[in-house]
Amino acid sequence: MFYEPGRTRHGLPHDPFKSCVIPRPIDWISTVDRAGRHNLAPFSQFQNVSFDPPIVMFSANQNSAGERKDSVRNAEDSGEFVWNMATWAQRGAVNISAEELPHGVDEFERAGLAKLPSLRVKPPRVAGSPIQFECVYLNTLRFPGGSAMGTADVVFGRVVGVHIDDAALTPEGLVDVLKIQPIARMGYYDYTTVDNVFRMVIPGDNRALLAGLEGSADKARAAAGD
Repeated sequence: MFYEPGRTRHGLPHDPFKSCVIPRPIDWISTVDRAGRHNLAPFSQFQNVSFDPPIVMFSANQNSAGERKDSVRNAEDSGEFVWNMATWAQRGAVNISAEELPHGVDEFERAGLAKLPSLRVKPPRVAGSPIQFECVYLNTLRFPGGSAMGTADVVFGRVVGVHIDDAALTPEGLVDVLKIQPIARMGYYDYTTVDNVFRMVIPGDNRALLAGLEGSADKARAAAGD
């Protein structure tokens, strides 16, 4: 089949676009507004952009009223946000925090989540989340949409602090993905978890290339002689 988004109809019972870009990590973002109130919301357009320095991004469509999301406004106003890893164990709280609520409502409290203080930024972390990134805001790219909700704000931040629960590491010091079971967004109303891992190492002995694959700034700099 073939269709042109916005021009021709796909003819399917549900739009397939989001189901073709899968799986997508969940971006569970905590922020603080100007009045010091806490906000927590999940997004499914999230990714790391670079590793030296570590930069991440999340993309937020506008809400159903055509307004910018609180997470975007808070990150821009305060200059900070925290990414919390969403896991199978906390899937219910993730779903509750996705509800569209009036500005100022604390999703931590609504979802029954405890807060942990951050060390470098003001937004709190989600207790029970095995990994969190404390981030300082860099900039926003705004993409106008074909509808009120279609407009998207892509927010970039530099990671200035990384928290990893010791229990989330293997004896060898690797993140134990199978143990912590992060969830990811599929399409429609579907999600998935990581339930298997396989390894592929790029052929050859290019140390810089392998350092980039690992995402190690120290090894990349050493390989480049910096």
